[in-house]
Amino acid sequence: MSYISPAAQPAVLFVCAKNGGKSQMAAGLMKLEAGDNIIVTSAGTKPGAAINVLSAEVLLDLGIDISAEKPKALTEENMRAAGLVVVLGTEAKVPAVDGVLIEIWETDEPSVRGIEGRERMELVRDDIHARVKDLKHRLLASH
Repeated sequence: MSYISPAAQPAVLFVCAKNGGKSQMAAGLMKLEAGDNIIVTSAGTKPGAAINVLSAEVLLDLGIDISAEKPKALTEENMRAAGLVVVLGTEAKVPAVDGVLIEIWETDEPSVRGIEGRERMELVRDDIHARVKDLKHRLLASH
């Protein structure tokens, strides 16, 4: 696979702690929204063992299948390759890397309002989806 410089095509690396839920959802939603126009990857600061089942379920409602994805570790290399790192939530702590922009999204956490299960995950998905749409417009407008 040939390397495409960030100047040629926008790229984003979505990060959360386990890379099983929020960052995978964001990656799937960006692929849905942007297609091949944006290079999309995801990673975790402490990768879990599997994709969150409810995350996969609520994305399938939109026709996005992340069930085959595997949590991956955050590295300086994948941060540099993307050039833009979006951290979802406040749990994951991402080190600063020269030349890499880091954006932190303090995503909606319905559980603090007593909302759990599938309803919680749908709200998380919808919050992330709105942010992804905004980011897509910003990335494509700058290229």
